[in-house]
Amino acid sequence: MNLSDQISQCTLCAGDFDHAPNPVFQFSEHARILIIGQAPGIKAHESNIPWNDASGDKLRSWLGVDREKFYSGLFAHMPMAFCFPGYKNGADAPPPKICAETWHASVIKQLNPALTIHIGRYSQQYYLPQFKTLTEAVEATTQSPGNRYVLPHPSGRNNRWLVRNPWFEARSLPVLRKSLSVLLS
Repeated sequence: MNLSDQISQCTLCAGDFDHAPNPVFQFSEHARILIIGQAPGIKAHESNIPWNDASGDKLRSWLGVDREKFYSGLFAHMPMAFCFPGYKNGADAPPPKICAETWHASVIKQLNPALTIHIGRYSQQYYLPQFKTLTEAVEATTQSPGNRYVLPHPSGRNNRWLVRNPWFEARSLPVLRKSLSVLLS
């Protein structure tokens, strides 16, 4: 059984949620860019399409790509937790760590992406713990462009962060889009 099939059939978190596990991810051997997000929201869970909500619309806008390119197979979509984690205190619950611990190394080894984009603090803390804050990680990865970028989560809950950090859209996104255009051309 290949890795994608193994993940699709994963039930590690069965019983931890009020719903059945439904791993939501996308990757192919053609993927050049890996997006490591938080966890699928309820709309992605129900449609089985990563980033199939308003946050996905904003992310695609930030990246300067349309839905067709975003789901073309050039982008791989791997969340910190593959299943919708339910709700906690009126928001999506944090992603359980068991998914990343179980699956991420194998996926990354198989994909060997040219560029990785970490979305939100869960991905940043797991993969780039040397940065004390998400803001520090976003600034550092766009000031010294390489093969890794960190972005805030594009949900409406982060609108205050965006207002407090106008440099992100003015300076960080153009740097990321330039790196993406090289890989996507």
